[in-house]
Amino acid sequence: MQTIPDSLCYLNGDYSSLRDAKVSVLDRGFIFGDGIYEVVPAYGGKLFRFDEHMARLGRSLAKLRIANPHSREDWLERCRRLIAALVQQGAVQQKPARDQIVYIQITRGVALRDHVIPTDVTPTVFMMCSPMKPATPEQRHAGVACVTARDFRWERGDIKSTSLLGNVLARQISADHGAAETILFRDGFLTEAAASNVWVVHEGAVLGPPKSEHVLEGIRYELIRELCEEVGIAYNLRPINEADVFAADEIFLSSATKQVLPVTSLDGQPVGHGALRGKPGPLYARLHEAYERAKVAQSI
Repeated sequence: MQTIPDSLCYLNGDYSSLRDAKVSVLDRGFIFGDGIYEVVPAYGGKLFRFDEHMARLGRSLAKLRIANPHSREDWLERCRRLIAALVQQGAVQQKPARDQIVYIQITRGVALRDHVIPTDVTPTVFMMCSPMKPATPEQRHAGVACVTARDFRWERGDIKSTSLLGNVLARQISADHGAAETILFRDGFLTEAAASNVWVVHEGAVLGPPKSEHVLEGIRYELIRELCEEVGIAYNLRPINEADVFAADEIFLSSATKQVLPVTSLDGQPVGHGALRGKPGPLYARLHEAYERAKVAQSI
């Protein structure tokens, strides 16, 4: 049994120990997975692309017909309070956490079980902060292995929903093979990975799947475009078939915790060509450096 950390969390207006936080068994997040979540990274205690995360949180809530329960200023204050508490706790325990992630979850609230959406309930708001678990230096130097699978998840991947069973099962496929991620294809075309967006490099350009209901618009979607523009790399969103992924010059993942991470093996086969076959590529290296600069420039 895993031990729940004794860290500060926020639940429905109150701050308490994570061990003591309780939610009703009739909460629709528990019964139906009727809710959304957001994960905001913080580097050196400063929140990265906070407004972009808040914008996506608002989009997800709107698609579920849940009113945003707090203002930007309220969200910002609570995120900062949780980060400060974690940093202080780490200092006391002599286990400093330089970088953090703030997890935000909003469910429709507590109601008698009924598939019809109730109109008279108050959303449940939960927040916690954890030390970030970034990619290791070895993973950045050598890259990671991924496997592929059919995208069997539901049709609304554009909603950052707490209903993540499909993603859990997809990620377990890679875990069972000792791989870092499961890259998914729907009807022969790339969508995303279980918990990451996926990018391929072809003839010097970074390519990603077009935005759709099958793909979560990761915060790094716009960031990767900005970084490509900054360092002079062509960027394009278009349908990418399975053959194009396996023939790519480079593949890399992006997410709040992975940042950008090179994939050097796919289904047991090395990624890339020539002398760089099976090694992180030059475009990944340039984007990683640009990402490190952005972490300083775009954090508040």
